[in-house]
Amino acid sequence: MIKPINKGKEPLVSIITPLYNAQKYISNTIKSIQSQTYKNWEHIIVDDCSTDNSVTIVKQFSEKDKRIRLISLSLNSGAAYARNKATEAAKGTYIAFIDADDLWHPEKLSKQIAFMQANDCSVSYTSYLHIDHSGKLLGKRIKALPTLSYKKQHRNNYIGNLTGIYHSVTIGKIIAPNMKKRQDWAVWLEAIQKSNKPALGLQEDLAFYRIHNTSMSSNKFNLIKYNFQFYKRYLDYSYVKAISCLLRFFWEYFTERKKWIEKIYSCY
Repeated sequence: MIKPINKGKEPLVSIITPLYNAQKYISNTIKSIQSQTYKNWEHIIVDDCSTDNSVTIVKQFSEKDKRIRLISLSLNSGAAYARNKATEAAKGTYIAFIDADDLWHPEKLSKQIAFMQANDCSVSYTSYLHIDHSGKLLGKRIKALPTLSYKKQHRNNYIGNLTGIYHSVTIGKIIAPNMKKRQDWAVWLEAIQKSNKPALGLQEDLAFYRIHNTSMSSNKFNLIKYNFQFYKRYLDYSYVKAISCLLRFFWEYFTERKKWIEKIYSCY
């Protein structure tokens, strides 16, 4: 059994959120952070030049809760840049991520930090559930592998970014590459490499990932394009090696990855 963290010794967790035109969802995202049973956190929200009411909403929260920090960019620069600005400003022993439309279970931080401490773990992640635009469960669970090696993560991105946490003191802060997509894959691959041991998966549903009609996961062409760019641009592989890794990616995706995706029928 994992022992709970002594409330007087909770290490600071920096939670990073890029924000762009998310006025429909950002309130509930922030509330899911405020509802955490783990209280020693800072929520760094970086606005990427939103044109809706997102900033006003965040300011209303930050004025009442000093743990919430808003950083506003002067030029629209993309999610990777926004996350990196937040990473640079982060003060926490641990760094975690949640997008402006996703949600956390109230016990996510308390369970996951205790899990990391109990297992001397530098990189961890959890299982999570899919929800639709209204927050309704879509009957799909992405299960966390108990252990995840660098080699396994290189073949496929097994870490849901909204579930991942890394120890910034033991492995250092990780700056994402300036890519339109798949920056999170790069971050977690580097985190595992720097930790010199596998990431550990907590097999509990502790986060809720919102699916939109425009989600990349629904666009198979983008899946091919951005995964190829990950191998070619980020890892700087030759064209031939990148194609080879991409083929290996799809073999993993359709054979191994599907073992960790399941339909669910119970309600939360």
